[in-house]
Amino acid sequence: MPFSAVARAVEDQFHHDTIPVLRRRGWRPRVIPYDGYGSSANGDRQQGEGDMARVLARMVMRPQDAPKEGPLFARLPEEIPTTAKDVREVRDITATNILAAQRGWRMFIDAPVPYLPVTVRVGGAAVRTRADRSGYVDVVVRGHGLAPGWHEARIEAAGSQPVTASLLIVAPGPRLGVVSDIDDTAMVSHVPRMFVAAWNQLVKHTSRREPVPGMAEMLTRIQQAHPGTPVIYLSTGAWNVVPTHRAFFKRHGFPRGPMLMTDWGPTNTGLFRSGIEHKRTGLRRLMIDLPEVRWVLVGDDGQHDPLIYGEVAREHSDRVAAVAIRRLSPAEHVLAGTQLAHPMGLGPEARTLAEADVPVVVGADGEQLARRLPSGLLTPQG
Repeated sequence: MPFSAVARAVEDQFHHDTIPVLRRRGWRPRVIPYDGYGSSANGDRQQGEGDMARVLARMVMRPQDAPKEGPLFARLPEEIPTTAKDVREVRDITATNILAAQRGWRMFIDAPVPYLPVTVRVGGAAVRTRADRSGYVDVVVRGHGLAPGWHEARIEAAGSQPVTASLLIVAPGPRLGVVSDIDDTAMVSHVPRMFVAAWNQLVKHTSRREPVPGMAEMLTRIQQAHPGTPVIYLSTGAWNVVPTHRAFFKRHGFPRGPMLMTDWGPTNTGLFRSGIEHKRTGLRRLMIDLPEVRWVLVGDDGQHDPLIYGEVAREHSDRVAAVAIRRLSPAEHVLAGTQLAHPMGLGPEARTLAEADVPVVVGADGEQLARRLPSGLLTPQG
């Protein structure tokens, strides 16, 4: 038996044994909703025909006084401040955004409820399903009849209070869209570095992470130049950090958009999910779900974004408007362990991008990328 299968069995048994204990302590199932997306029917079709909505959520066990979403242990104290500066930082963080001030490691402590019966209602349509073995719900609802824009889906889970999840419904017809990575593209987090990544994700105050200069402005300019442009954030980060990422994006002026993350637990093929396959699958699904959208793909060269985006652009050049790659600094590459392997301009990643018949720009931050992107992507079309 593969070791990954043993790990899955141990994880499943742990969840199975934990839930009754938590119930005796007064814990109950709670739905954690995530932003989803969908399409609206073309004008030549009847209302409710040809549209879809992808609804995303997770079922977890929570005490009745737990926060609506975010970390399970929201009230655990941070380290004792030892200087006046530390006292001011704790005060400011608490006053401005309690959720964003949580230690990252709390976001990974959860008790999922596997296989819980769930009903999802979107507009005039409803679907009955079950959560998967890790408590996640990822369901498509068709025939909802909703107009373009932001809407809400209602999620009803057995033993839990109903909640609503936000949905971005994309208007029909040809249009531009943006897919952006998060770590080291929108947010400086040094994810390729194993130990520093662990510190950033599990220990460091999420409110102390920094945005990549100019990236929020670039994405906003694209969206303003092309009204109705959906912005989708596709990342190998864990679903658990979505609430803090959402607060981070709002605080730093990033366009609102669904986040497509992943679960870090064991799978059928290994102990951890493949980040490359997660992004490949996510991009292909977006092209299927939103067939009239041409995408601007934004990433960085610290992991595998150039290779993944190059493959997609080479195979579907008619669906990719441009590729924008943030070049990490030499110091970031040293820490990432990629500087000696395939720097931009050499190696299979760059060759794959070069073979794609789409505009490709490279820059150190959002300001440089914006200057190098085709002007039509950043200026309103008359």
